[in-house]
Amino acid sequence: MSEALSEQNIVLNIKEIAKILPHRYPFLLVDKIIHLSLDENRIVGQKSVTFNEHFFQGHFPDAPIMPGVLVLEALAQTGGILIYKKGFHAKTAVLLNIQDAKFRKPVVPGDMLRLEVSMLHLSGSGGKISACAIVNEKVVTEAKIGFALLDKDQL
Repeated sequence: MSEALSEQNIVLNIKEIAKILPHRYPFLLVDKIIHLSLDENRIVGQKSVTFNEHFFQGHFPDAPIMPGVLVLEALAQTGGILIYKKGFHAKTAVLLNIQDAKFRKPVVPGDMLRLEVSMLHLSGSGGKISACAIVNEKVVTEAKIGFALLDKDQL
C-alpha cells in the first residue's frame, strides 16, 4: 500500500479529526490525515508515538511497546474518517471483526505510524477496510477490519 506521499501535506488536522470522530484522549489515536482520495477509497493518516503515551506506563515499562490492539484501533479510526468523508455523517462505525491481523514489528516511542486504509466494501449497514500501519517504510501491522454503521443517536 505504501507510496511516496508528502508528509507535509495535511488534509485534516487534529481539530478537524476531533469534529469527525467521537473519540477523545486517551483514545483518539490519529494525529492528522495526509492523504484522502474518495475516488480511490483511500486515506492515509499519521500517529506520532511518544514516550508520554499513557499505555507505556504499564505495557512493558522497561521496554515500552505500543499495544497491537491500539495500532489496530488507530487504523480503524482512520477508516472511520474515510467513512465519514464518503457521506455517512449521521453514522458511527463500530468494530465488528478483525481478520488476518499480523503484527510484524513492535511500535516503540519515537515511531511515526503511517496509517494506510483502503475501503473494500461500504454500505448503509457496514463494510470492511484493508489497513496497514507502517514505520520507516516497513509494515508493522496489517489487517482487514469489519465494521457496522450505527446511527449516532443509537450510541
